[in-house]
Amino acid sequence: MANIIKVTATDGTPLEFYDEIKSSGGMKDCYFSTDRKYVCLVFREAKHNNPANKERLEIICGIYKQKIFQEVGGEYWKGLFVWPEHVFVWNGKLGITSSFYDSKFFFSSGKFKGKEKEGKWFASAKLRNKFVESEHKGTFLTNLHMCLKIARAVRRMHAAGLAHSDLSYKNILVDPSSGSACVIDCDGLVVPGKFPPDVVGTPDFIAPEVLETKLLKLDDKNKKLPCIQTDRHALAVLIYMYLLNRHPLRGGKVHDLDAAKDEELSMGKMALFVEHPTDKSNRPKPQNLAPSELPQGDVNKMPYTICGPYLKALFDRAFIDGLHNPAMRPSAAEWEQALVRTTDLIQPCQNPQCEHKWFVFDNSTKPKCPFCGNEYSGQLPVLNLYYSPKPGTFRPENYRLMVYNKQTLYMWHVNRFIEPNEKLGIEDKKPVGDFHFHNGKWILINRRLNSLYDKDENRKIEVGQYVELTEGKKILLSTEEGGRLIIVQLVNN
Repeated sequence: MANIIKVTATDGTPLEFYDEIKSSGGMKDCYFSTDRKYVCLVFREAKHNNPANKERLEIICGIYKQKIFQEVGGEYWKGLFVWPEHVFVWNGKLGITSSFYDSKFFFSSGKFKGKEKEGKWFASAKLRNKFVESEHKGTFLTNLHMCLKIARAVRRMHAAGLAHSDLSYKNILVDPSSGSACVIDCDGLVVPGKFPPDVVGTPDFIAPEVLETKLLKLDDKNKKLPCIQTDRHALAVLIYMYLLNRHPLRGGKVHDLDAAKDEELSMGKMALFVEHPTDKSNRPKPQNLAPSELPQGDVNKMPYTICGPYLKALFDRAFIDGLHNPAMRPSAAEWEQALVRTTDLIQPCQNPQCEHKWFVFDNSTKPKCPFCGNEYSGQLPVLNLYYSPKPGTFRPENYRLMVYNKQTLYMWHVNRFIEPNEKLGIEDKKPVGDFHFHNGKWILINRRLNSLYDKDENRKIEVGQYVELTEGKKILLSTEEGGRLIIVQLVNN
């Protein structure tokens, strides 16, 4: 049995852990507490064991932990972050305590049983196709949910003024099967002010401007360091990779015969989106890809437009407009909203053998699943949402809700002032209606709405009653301020 180490954290909390290294990361060694309720992570190198780093860690474990977890919605964030709890010093080395990872972030079966679900296994087509069993891959819908949680976590960090500095699939645990994600290594956060980051990031996720100026001295005014804007680049890369299983900048263009120089240019100064609409020189060449990289690696067969119009617009801003102009990059909040609205465009694939199970409606008269090629058969209701800038007037909101059997309606669909985020009340989380294909007709059953109206017939739909979805049908979801009107569109195939 290993010796028991007893130390006191800088905030006065007594700590006990076994003097036995259970695992080692890039910077820290991991020890288990005697009660198995937390882990102690100790920095190995001298450069991390200094007063400035100690002060930074104490701020993260103090002011920022309180700001994020003890304000409105704080409980929600406990599932999206593994946050450092206490700072301590042992044998002249700095350490922090942190909670154990949730069991869902470990492979429960298969060849990787017991190992962490590091994001790389699900972001790369080669790794995903060759090594990950179907039961761990999730569906396109659960992957959207996973990306949504990542965007929310990053949005909350940025709202607090913090940048991650090393946002990558190495520092986010994911579980595609349940649509879950959790940001880890939060001890490396960039605290505003006098604490510059000590890492530039992980290859594949480093912003071009950081890579381009990495050789400049720290005090050079032209040197670009990790910050909120570089996090925005990394977030866009993560979402692109999780949904499409390829990197947005790694294509077929060669900038230099020297591999190291080519890497520096292709991810830095000369970085070019593989799906750039006018400059196609960096498009991947399918004939040069391994079989395990297909079909995801072929951008002609699996273009980014399969992610729907909201995400396509943000990918354009991230990898065309903002690739070399950081101020143009979408914020985490914009990604969050786009992912929510994309989820509302989702349809179940009618092919039971389809691995992805769901796809985004492409606004065509003959929708089909882009993953397996199966065409949708039958009648498909599309609900176009309208908002009211003033009483009696409704305008299109560029927001659609797709209908499928047993789908549910929520308050954030009904009222434009209600957002599906960490502040959502318990009552607003409950479904207010549901859709069914019944006796050859599509219907919406009112479960909880007090002012649902069939505007065509000027008839109130009481709780427990239903309204049929027919072409052009106008349904007022609520008469309250912010209440939306829907106009039904039927696609027949």
